Amino acid sequence: MAVRAEHDRAVLADLLGRDAVLHAYQLGDLDDFFWPYTSWFRRGEAVALLYHGAVPATLLAFAAPARVAELAALLGELAPVLPARLYAHLSPGLEPALAGTFTVETSGGHLKMALTDPVRLAAVPPAGAVLGAADLPALRRLYAEAYPGNWFDPRMLGTGQYVGVRDGGDLVSVAGVHVWSPRYRVAAIGNVTTHPRARGRGLGTAVVAALCARLRASVDHVTLNVKADNGPAVRLYERLGFTRVAEYGEFTLSAR
Repeated sequence: MAVRAEHDRAVLADLLGRDAVLHAYQLGDLDDFFWPYTSWFRRGEAVALLYHGAVPATLLAFAAPARVAELAALLGELAPVLPARLYAHLSPGLEPALAGTFTVETSGGHLKMALTDPVRLAAVPPAGAVLGAADLPALRRLYAEAYPGNWFDPRMLGTGQYVGVRDGGDLVSVAGVHVWSPRYRVAAIGNVTTHPRARGRGLGTAVVAALCARLRASVDHVTLNVKADNGPAVRLYERLGFTRVAEYGEFTLSAR
């Protein structure tokens, strides 16, 4: 069975929607907001996404353990036509399919988590106000000081799904989204940080709680990605009712 480019969003939504939590980022990228920046590939029921909206482009390929072999076959056929340098998010066991074409450098293990126990969320007092385009300079300052090198797309402020806390007029804590799609009923939280001088006061927990409450009004699945060794962040999300649903790796790929 040969790999093929897939342009039918309904087909992709059906395949990815069978495990909406595992594929939340990809489902969100079917939305009009992201669709122009995507290329999709399919082999049978296996799907891979190449997202062009970041530099370098990012390859997303996830599968349950029973489907890894089919997805590995897709990636092996796809590898020769991928960009010479890219980033990749891959389910465990998929990186060997690319190792013959690319030098694969790991950025460490990561977890996919999903909000599965909203009762815990309800027990946390939320805090923060919705941010908009006028808050972009303050948000950039916060990221430069507290979260340098993060992936942030300023267009996402237009979703109305960034929430921030101010202290003395300065933005000191924020939680936002990488993906938000009421159409496909998924969201992926990202770009969460608190300024070092404001840490230890529970602001991160409160602002994520506020964002989650807001997201639950428009989606069925609130998800996030986090480094597996980031214990404080994992514990924060678990306190809010998130559970671990999958492991994956992040890699830098460079053509041999």
